[in-house]
Amino acid sequence: MIKVVVAGVCGRMGMSIASLLGGDAEIELVGATETPGHTSIGCDVGDFVAGAKSGVSVSDAISAAASAADVIIDFTVPEATLAHAEYSVRNGKSMVIGTTGFTPEQRAKLLGLLERIPCVFAPNMSVGVNILFEISRQVAFHLGESYDAEIFETHHRGKVDSPSGTAIALAEAVASGLGRELGDVARYERHGRTGVREKGEIGIQTLRGGDVVGDHTVMFLGDGERVELTHKATTRENFSAGALRAAKWISGKPPGVYAMRDVLGF
Repeated sequence: MIKVVVAGVCGRMGMSIASLLGGDAEIELVGATETPGHTSIGCDVGDFVAGAKSGVSVSDAISAAASAADVIIDFTVPEATLAHAEYSVRNGKSMVIGTTGFTPEQRAKLLGLLERIPCVFAPNMSVGVNILFEISRQVAFHLGESYDAEIFETHHRGKVDSPSGTAIALAEAVASGLGRELGDVARYERHGRTGVREKGEIGIQTLRGGDVVGDHTVMFLGDGERVELTHKATTRENFSAGALRAAKWISGKPPGVYAMRDVLGF
């Protein structure tokens, strides 16, 4: 039985993962965290998450929540994830991380820590989205720069980082297919007199509103035709199921940073 702690259990993803955990016979919830001062601190997870295991109290300290855990599942915020990674390195815990919104400096620090423990680090753990990453890379390779690449993403009004980690990962996949570095070709906004679109540019556009779980479209626009690849998430259970699959897969693996393509065997 793999023992896990869910960090940020009252967040959208935390609640979804805790709920799904309640019906999985191979994995057990042994701890949960929230930020200091949160109203859930000291409460039983089963009292506010439908289907979650009872008997697990919410803590404001990862050291208390994860003492008996094998894996920490973390979909929180960059600052918290970095603290959890430092704890994991000190205490030999594995991690599954879906947090997005890292600055380049935070990401570099995190990757340095994660090299010392087994970790699956992915902006999106949906099987469908990870297939979309692979397809986007292949389409970009075959179409080349004669087609203009644009990426659109839409999320609920409460999402705090923009563009989404998934949109950035899609842009990285397209850039990889074109043999380019994303930092050299990314265009995150257009306003005013922007001039003619540059050859090889990858546009990444963001929409926010309502309760949209997550929509992503990659467009390749050529002369006389365009190719559109779209993934629409209607529930967070796809992401949660992927996170649990990753937690089972990472258990017992050697230290290193793994992606969902490793978990899925691509």
